[in-house]
Amino acid sequence: MIRVPIEPRADWQAQANALGFKFHTMHGAPYWDESAYYQFTLSQIERDIEQPTQELHDMLLYLVDKICDDDELMRRFAIPEPYWQMIRRSWLRRDPHLYGRFDFCYDGVSAAKLLEANYDTPTSLFESAYWQWMWLEQQVNTGVLPPHSDQFNSIQEQLIARFLHIHKFNRTKTLHFSCCKETEEDKGTVDYLRSCALEAGIPCQFTFIEDIGINTLQQFVDLNDKQIDWCFKLYPWEFMFDDEYGKSLNNMSTQWLEPAWKSLLSNKAILALLWQYFPNHPNLLPAYFDDQKHLLNKNKGIVKKPIFSREGASIEIIKAGKLLAKSSGEYGKEGFIYQAFKALPKFANEHVVLGSWVVGNSPAGMGLRADPSLITQDLSRFVPHIILA
Repeated sequence: MIRVPIEPRADWQAQANALGFKFHTMHGAPYWDESAYYQFTLSQIERDIEQPTQELHDMLLYLVDKICDDDELMRRFAIPEPYWQMIRRSWLRRDPHLYGRFDFCYDGVSAAKLLEANYDTPTSLFESAYWQWMWLEQQVNTGVLPPHSDQFNSIQEQLIARFLHIHKFNRTKTLHFSCCKETEEDKGTVDYLRSCALEAGIPCQFTFIEDIGINTLQQFVDLNDKQIDWCFKLYPWEFMFDDEYGKSLNNMSTQWLEPAWKSLLSNKAILALLWQYFPNHPNLLPAYFDDQKHLLNKNKGIVKKPIFSREGASIEIIKAGKLLAKSSGEYGKEGFIYQAFKALPKFANEHVVLGSWVVGNSPAGMGLRADPSLITQDLSRFVPHIILA
C-alpha cells in the first residue's frame, strides 16, 4: 500500500458537474481529491480486505439472530421497546437488504482492523462505485496509469444485480427513493442508486423525507397522494423511531430498504457484541459497553463512540489520560461503547481509512477517505485507488 502523487485531470470539475457530482467540493475545500492515489497488490485486496469483509458480514448476520432473541440486548442497542417486534418480524421474514460498508484501519502490512460497520445509510457510494472507476479508465486511456491497472470495484454491477434479485419479490411495486432536503451528498447518493434500480427495470419515484405524509387510510403517501408501498430511504432508522410518524411504522405495510433489522447493524453497539462473541478475531478491536470499559488498556488508548454516532460525530480518543482528538456533534444521550484505539496509517500528513463495500451478501469494492485528523468525518477527502499485481 503506497501513496502515489499524480497530476489531476484538467477537466475533472466540468465532468463532475455534468454528471451531477456537485458535492466534489464542499465549503470551499475539495472532497474528491485526485492529486494522489493509493496503490495495492492483488494479494493485499483478496487476502486482507475481500476475505475479512465476507467473514465479518457473515458474523453480523449471525448476531442479528442473537439480538432479536434477547430483550436485554435490544436495550443495550438503545432500540425503543415499541419497535422490538417490528424489527424481529423483519428479520424472521428475512426482508431483503441492499448494501453496507465496513470501515477498516489498514496499512498494507498488518491485518485490517474493523473500526465500524455502516449498514443502514452509508454514503460515498457514487464516488466509490462510479466516479473513481471513471477516473481509472481515463487515466489508463491517456497513458498516465499503466495499462494493466485495475481496481477493487464491481459495486455498480452488483447493485444492479441486487436490485434485479429484490425486484423478483416486488414485481408490481414502484420503488420510492427518499432523503432529506438540503443534503446534497445524500441526494447524489440516492440519485445514483435510483439510476441502478432503473437499469434493473424497476419503476421508480423520488420524494423527500419531509414530503412523506399519511392519508386517511393510514398509508404513507408522497406529494401526489400515491401510496408508498416500497421505499429506499437514506434516513436512519433511529431517526424514524423518533419522528412524528414513528408510531405508525408498526401498522404500515410499506417495505423498506434498508429493512428494520438493519437498524441493529448500523448501531455502534454491534462492535461490543462482535468482540463478545468473537474475541481476539484478527480483524476486530476490543470493544465493550460502558459497564466493561475498564477491561481496555487506557495507556494504549480508548475511543469513546456514541451508539448512534454517524459520520464521525461526537467521538473522543483518549490515550494515557490525554485527549488526542475530539469531534463535534450532538450524539451521546443514547449511551456509548468503548473501543481500543488503533491509529489510522499516515501518508503525507493524511490519515487514511479504507471503506469496504458489501452488496447483498458479497464484497463488492472499496473507497478511501483521507484527513489530517485521526477522526474521519463527512468532509474528509475521497482518494482513488488502483491495483497493480
